[in-house]
Amino acid sequence: MADKENCVRLTRAAKKRAASVAALGNAEDQPLTKKRVVLGELPNLSNAVVVPANKSLKAEPQRPKGKANAKPKVKRALEQKKTTTANKKEDVEAKVDDDFAPDDPQMCEPYVTDIYDYLRNMEVEPKRRPLPDYIEKVQKDISANMRGILVDWLVEVSEEYKLLSDSLYLTISYIDRFLSSNVINRQKLQLLGVSSMLIASKYEEITPPNVEDFCYITDNTYTKQEMVKMEADILKSLKFEMGNPTTKTFLRRLSRVAQEDYKTSSLQLEFLGYYLAELSLLDYSCVKFLPSLVAASVIYLARFITRPKVNPWNPTLQQFSGYKASDIKECVLIIHDLYLSRRGGALQAVREKYKQHKFKCVANLPSSPEIPMSYFEDVKELKLDL
Repeated sequence: MADKENCVRLTRAAKKRAASVAALGNAEDQPLTKKRVVLGELPNLSNAVVVPANKSLKAEPQRPKGKANAKPKVKRALEQKKTTTANKKEDVEAKVDDDFAPDDPQMCEPYVTDIYDYLRNMEVEPKRRPLPDYIEKVQKDISANMRGILVDWLVEVSEEYKLLSDSLYLTISYIDRFLSSNVINRQKLQLLGVSSMLIASKYEEITPPNVEDFCYITDNTYTKQEMVKMEADILKSLKFEMGNPTTKTFLRRLSRVAQEDYKTSSLQLEFLGYYLAELSLLDYSCVKFLPSLVAASVIYLARFITRPKVNPWNPTLQQFSGYKASDIKECVLIIHDLYLSRRGGALQAVREKYKQHKFKCVANLPSSPEIPMSYFEDVKELKLDL
């Protein structure tokens, strides 16, 4: 009887092993099913492909074998004639642009130059630009000081709801563009601000705050219906053109270029640039400047604050930004006054935000009260000698 039971057990075990082998064989023949995920979840996947930091996503070109690989003598001679300056320029550009791919896939390294040329053309389109003097020419009940107070408060709101800085920049852009063509009274200014932030959040955030959240943050000064109506008025006034480059857009690239001559990557310089850029949002005088010009001014001033004895502008920054030192002088001086609280000293939200340790306490960095005028003299451009 015992022998019979043992035989049954052996037979069952053999069948299980055979079934397991068959299942494995079928699994190898079948393609793996891909899980549909949000992009933000990709790093958590066990089967995600990880590209090493020192590798490019681009496939390496295959080199031909044999004599076909030899370069013609004329071509070799031309390559040897490149000047040291030209080589430096190419090395810097390659270094900066190649860094985009592993660090931030959205920077699209192979197309980054074309993308920024497109953004520079987009930022000058009249439909995306506010009037530089809309408070004097359009508004009757709103002053530059009221605008500054509104922007300062919106910085606090964006911190409260942990919004992206891109949402804040777009919010201020919508406000300035709307006020350039629509007269409103001061009682509706805060409503305009939160409704603009509602739209910007929907455009930029994955999980934006809802209407009730923005009603709450205004202590229920406005109803949900009023906010929805203002949202519709803004969209109609701007003709649903909600996407436009901001100062932060251009800072992403320039902050990398600015550290090209630094021995190590400087988070302090990067945070200082963000701080100066948000300070520029407070001042009505900066409305007239293009976002790319403000970004260049911010990088100029950040480099001056961190290394005051070195000229902050150089040919590389001039090449990547498209601005000479003399082009950004006015904007630099305005932002410098903001940094030293000679302008907008009563507006504290941005200053308090960047006193935090997570931003390296950049708001507490000392700065020389004056920038030498010699630093605004134009530098010679890099030229290729082929």
